[in-house]
Amino acid sequence: MTRIGHVPLAFAELAPAEMAARAREFRALMTARRTVRDFSGRQVPRELLEDCVMTAAGAPSGANQQPWTFVLISDPATKRRIRLAAEEEERAFYGDRASAEWLEALAPLGTDADKPFLDEAPWLIAIFAQRWGEGPGGRRLKHYYVPESVGIATGFLIAALHNAGLATLTHTPAPMGFLNEICGRPENEKATILLVAGYPAEGATVPDIRRKEPGAVIAWRT
Repeated sequence: MTRIGHVPLAFAELAPAEMAARAREFRALMTARRTVRDFSGRQVPRELLEDCVMTAAGAPSGANQQPWTFVLISDPATKRRIRLAAEEEERAFYGDRASAEWLEALAPLGTDADKPFLDEAPWLIAIFAQRWGEGPGGRRLKHYYVPESVGIATGFLIAALHNAGLATLTHTPAPMGFLNEICGRPENEKATILLVAGYPAEGATVPDIRRKEPGAVIAWRT
């Protein structure tokens, strides 16, 4: 196999004070991020979405295989099909599939099988994991660390959208096979997350939650 060539790293070292300031500013920006369920129908330029998705596409991945596809959906008819299919799965989840413990954990958030944001938001981003790739002659190529790679890319995307001034919601109806059919994706791709993006509706509210303190999430070994 031909080895990939190398180029000089484009790295500009920052002064410690600037590093600290950037870290504080980004922490404050991302701490203000909240999951939104009430969206405005205001349009968002596709160029903005493309920049955010391409930021996500720069995420690290196993063996640099970049095993992801992002399907950006603004067509009202397609969003309606997705909503109807998702709500069908959600009704089964809340009615039969979810354990009592799981439903108890969700209860404080007030979620249910009704998902109007799938119609209301200007953009849905269906994120697919490529379970395998295709080489010369149609040969199947194994992909490595696919869930980890797609998860990192999704985190990049959520951060990029928030940084751009948009609200997001991660929606994960299960199973999500209907997205392959609606989005016309091949069998090697598996839908992982349906990311809703747009402006929050006027007067939108979010649950009054508290995030864990550093001592609950950081373990130092120095």
